[in-house]
Amino acid sequence: MEQFVHSDAQAAPEERSRTRTYDSARSLADILEVATAEFANKGLAGARIDEIAALTRTSKRMIYYHFESKEALYIAVLEEAYRKIRELERDLHLQDLEPEDALRKLVAFTFDYQHDNEPFVRLVVSENIHRGQYLARSSAIQGLNVPAIESLRAIYERGVDKGVFRRGLDPVDVHMSISALCFFNVSNRYTFSMIFKCDMESAAALRQRRDHVVEMVVRYVRK
Repeated sequence: MEQFVHSDAQAAPEERSRTRTYDSARSLADILEVATAEFANKGLAGARIDEIAALTRTSKRMIYYHFESKEALYIAVLEEAYRKIRELERDLHLQDLEPEDALRKLVAFTFDYQHDNEPFVRLVVSENIHRGQYLARSSAIQGLNVPAIESLRAIYERGVDKGVFRRGLDPVDVHMSISALCFFNVSNRYTFSMIFKCDMESAAALRQRRDHVVEMVVRYVRK
């Protein structure tokens, strides 16, 4: 019996190390997931670390150990939100498509992503209330968004070279227009649908609006 326990104890450190590593990664993922919902729903001022800890597999002390402050956790949430959308954009393989097809796919993806991820929209609204001061403290977010513009620039320049898109447009301006059209559909859907008594959430309404947004952008860029 003693030999069995001793042998198991000898083999255990590596396994325990793997378990700790896995648990740490899972704990951080849990914290970011719950914190995203809390910050999206309540803003930076309204969110409470106690509530985030209560809804995760960790403690308030461990959250502060990993993130040091509520503001640092908020910035980490912003970074993760932007990382997710930019990672999915890279997976679209837009460089393999003809310029107009690539632009259509990018606009449709942006529309769908923002509709399906309201917390992302709420976080962006919240950070604009703070005038972007926390986003400015993150070098990671700055780096994450550069490829998004470069990807759109590549699509646009290929389209210009092929005589499909008109010259003289700024890819940042086109990106802003895409974001604005898709963003408004989520950020203002409650007030807009209430004021104008229109359904913005049915499958038919979303499909029509999505097609409308895609067509608006393409017709603006097309030669």
